[in-house]
Amino acid sequence: MAAVIDLHEVADREHEARSRYPWRIKACASTACLSAGAGATVQALEQTIEAADLVLDAVVVPTGCMGLCSRGPLVRVLRRGGDETMYQAVNKEVAIDIVRKHVRNHEIVDTNLLDTNIPFFTSQERVVLANGGVIDPDRIEGYVAHGGYEALRKAITEMAPEQVVEEIRSSGLRGRGGAGYPTGNKWALLAKAEGDQKYVVANGDEGDPGAYMDRTVMEDDPHRLIEGIAIAAYATGASKAYIYVRAEYPRAVERLDRAIRVARRNRLLGRRIMDTDFTLDVEVRIGAGAFVCGEETALLASIEGRRGTPRLRPPYPTERGLWGQPTMINNVETLANVPTIINKGAEWFSSIGTERSPGTKVFALAGDLVNIGLIEVPMGITLRSIVEDIGGGIPDGRSFKAAQTGGPSGGCIPAEFLDTQVDYDSLRQLGSIMGSGGLIVMDDTQSMPDVAKFFMEFCMDESCGKCVPCRAGTVQIHTLLDRIGNGDAVWADLRHLEQLCATVRDTSLCGLGQSAPNPVLSTLQYFGKEYEELLSDEKKEVADA
Repeated sequence: MAAVIDLHEVADREHEARSRYPWRIKACASTACLSAGAGATVQALEQTIEAADLVLDAVVVPTGCMGLCSRGPLVRVLRRGGDETMYQAVNKEVAIDIVRKHVRNHEIVDTNLLDTNIPFFTSQERVVLANGGVIDPDRIEGYVAHGGYEALRKAITEMAPEQVVEEIRSSGLRGRGGAGYPTGNKWALLAKAEGDQKYVVANGDEGDPGAYMDRTVMEDDPHRLIEGIAIAAYATGASKAYIYVRAEYPRAVERLDRAIRVARRNRLLGRRIMDTDFTLDVEVRIGAGAFVCGEETALLASIEGRRGTPRLRPPYPTERGLWGQPTMINNVETLANVPTIINKGAEWFSSIGTERSPGTKVFALAGDLVNIGLIEVPMGITLRSIVEDIGGGIPDGRSFKAAQTGGPSGGCIPAEFLDTQVDYDSLRQLGSIMGSGGLIVMDDTQSMPDVAKFFMEFCMDESCGKCVPCRAGTVQIHTLLDRIGNGDAVWADLRHLEQLCATVRDTSLCGLGQSAPNPVLSTLQYFGKEYEELLSDEKKEVADA
């Protein structure tokens, strides 16, 4: 049997290795930056260092997401004992200049300099994304050097399972997948459940258009997720775990598989973890990409090899889940919070955010903004702060019209509510939801009926068809929206649309159908005049008569 990993020894070796180089060049190699040419950037940096005979002076570290994806590829240059400089839009030519001018001659490449004192960076509080842009995701040494697996060691050697559950409950951590159910309560349910086998499942089936929060965690910090899963399994008595990832995330699957193998080799997974009686096996399961499989019972059916369709609850998965055994499903971001909570304590975590929504939330900022990318902010921050400060405001002199939170299941929030706090309860009061963290900003050129139609078309296509309200209702809603958009609708159609949305919301089997009408209902509520303007005068007169 392999020796137990010495976390302190690994961390010391990593710190010593870093100190050998006067210069460290951290190049973002996340999916977003790779799509902008980061692969060529990394290659150019490495080749130029070698050609300039600087191999003993500088090293290139491919990292995960640095956040400001719209300015990528991003590169950070760190001088030992000195300053840190960030560059944006680093193509091959700029990469060569960075090595030749900045590293060799200590000259800043002004044309591509990125100011890190802007609110996009200074207004964030990174917990889940703490290692993004810092460590090489493919090396466990980097994760361990930043405190990785210390929380697992603490949990399984210093705490009883019920103490771990209570720590998570006391922190106030709520599920980051959208519903916001108290995580500690869910853990307690599985811990009390009786069964021959208990399972923990990490839900990485991230299907919202424009969302890539979970993908980033799985790609850029896979060991953080594995550690969170292991702590959850120890606390609840589970000995088997699955990470459910959609097939559209091949890079995440590759990284997770590699991290699991490395963790097993170092006895951080498998039998007698860290020389204790705790045993856990973790396996990646790939989903076909059905949006409905984000719903927990459909996800479980997919893991079992069956068609991913939801079932009635109760019984809930913690009573009867995978193969009829007690099972707990947590979102990837939820589990990624766990190691830091165990390390720093429930009181520390609950001091961030609001009383009912503690901690931070990761958002994927998209749409009509100056700054587009991945952010992590304290719960309770205002929507205005996200849009105007972190997001840099609306470009091209346009004005803010709406923000769509929660993906296809969320609602559109108008300008009058820009000062609303972003937390579970405040968003729900406005007819929207937190969701998994997609946040799309729209300027005054956008048609809100068209926005509602876009999301309804998505839900209509993704409906599994098991229940009539969702299967038929989403089609009928989409048909009405199409009629309105074409100018063929009468006033009665607007009333019919609202009634149909309420019926689908109240009678659908699972969360997909229950939340599908949200974009329509919220745009009807806040942007009703836009719908009315699409009715021709002739149609209005016929309806009024």
